[in-house]
Parts: sequence; structure tokens; C-alpha cells
Amino acid sequence: MKVESYPCPLPGGAAASEYALTFDAGRKCRVLIAPALFDEGHKLRRFTVEVMRRLDGSGIDCFLPDLPGCNESEQNLALIEPEDWRMALEAAARHFGATHVLAIRGGGLVLPGKLGGWHYAPVKGASLLRTMLRARILSAREAGREETVDQLTEQGLQLGIELAGYSLSGEMLRQLGALLPGKQPGITPLEHELIGGGALWLRAEPDEDAEQADALAAIVAVALAA
Repeated sequence: MKVESYPCPLPGGAAASEYALTFDAGRKCRVLIAPALFDEGHKLRRFTVEVMRRLDGSGIDCFLPDLPGCNESEQNLALIEPEDWRMALEAAARHFGATHVLAIRGGGLVLPGKLGGWHYAPVKGASLLRTMLRARILSAREAGREETVDQLTEQGLQLGIELAGYSLSGEMLRQLGALLPGKQPGITPLEHELIGGGALWLRAEPDEDAEQADALAAIVAVALAA
């Protein structure tokens, strides 16, 4: 496992160098990971890396890129839109020569084109937003403030908003709220029930589950060996 970088396009035609966690031994099968988004990405980071370790052990190269505005990226998330993430994943796919993609949760909303693969635990963009809005409302209530979903949504669309520690523009809210898990040719949806166990993204803190990582990696490895 090592950290590499890839050339990532930015809004307005600029470009930046973003990091990617890689298991790369120059093997035939090369899987790009489209990571979960926002707080789910934080909660599922360890799980994602454990899946990658198992794929590596099965003779499969894999690549987990930072998206602009996320993780170690120096880009301002408030200037980023979902299309920028899709373009980043396409750039990473080209740079690392990916043959397949494994999308996790919201990562499947910004799939790069032309790659076949899998989408684990698909989720609507509107569902991600509702979860973050509810978390903010609960936090405000604990601090003695009353906020509502409608109030926050209106404010966010006009001025942008901070949700779960992420600064989102009105355009990000508009676009993300309309995104649905894609029915892209060659992409197989994998419902969480196939993996088993409790959903890690619903836990209060980041966590992992070896059996779940085993199960997801095995599905991908068996399919690639067929």
C-alpha cells in the first residue's frame, strides 16, 4: 500500500494534483474505488481500505482517490459540484489504467463513464442530504436553537450551508438532491443485505467489520476471476 498522486481537473479548466491510496503491482485487474461521500466517507474509510487489502490479496490492484475538497485535498469544497467529482474519478481511472470500478454508497452518484463494476449499498443524493440536515437540526436543538429542514434547505440553496462539517454551495445542494444511483451499463448494484451485518454508515463513530470486508471483496474477486 502506498500514497500516489493523480492529475485532477478543477472547475474553470485548471488542474491540481490529488492523492490516492493505491495497491498497485501492475496486475491485469485494476479496480478504481469511488468512495462514499461526506460523513459516510469518514465512517467507511477504514472499511474501504480493508476491502482493498483483501482485493490486493486476491491479486487485484485497486485505487482510492481523494476527491476535490475531501480528505487531504486542498481544494475549497464550497466551490465543488458533483460533476467535478465525476470528472476527478474519470481522471483517476485514466491515470491508473482502471479496468473496473467499485462504488460505495454515494460514490455511485458520480460514477466515471465506460467502466463496468459494482455499486455497493446504493443511496439517493436526497437521502444523503436529509441525513446531514437531520444531524444539524439535532445539534442545534442540543444547543438551544430550533431549525427546520425547510428553513435550512432554503438558506442553503440561496447562500450555501455547512452540514456535518462540510461547506456546501447552493449549486451542490441542487445537483446532489437530484442525483439518483445510476443505471449505468455494466454496473451491478450490491444491496447491503448481500454483505450482511449492521450498516457501518449508521454507526455513531467510524468502524470496520472484517466479515463485511471479506464478503464485499469476495464478490468482486469471484466476479473478476470468472
